[in-house]
Amino acid sequence: MEHDIDGEEKARFTPESGFNLVGIDPFGSRGNQLYVIEHFENYKDALGAKKSRKNPDEYMILYPGA
Repeated sequence: MEHDIDGEEKARFTPESGFNLVGIDPFGSRGNQLYVIEHFENYKDALGAKKSRKNPDEYMILYPGA
């Protein structure tokens, strides 16, 4: 599934440091498709949290700090 997420929206969800686990709402309007699930200070914890979520209909991405 392809999501049309613009750079401005991505920038709003990119943390200063650490990692944001971000959900993607495939039915959201342009500019309102992303939402923060949780923030983590290290990659290992963020990746573990992403893998532990079991909802097959949930689309997620990790955004690393700038």
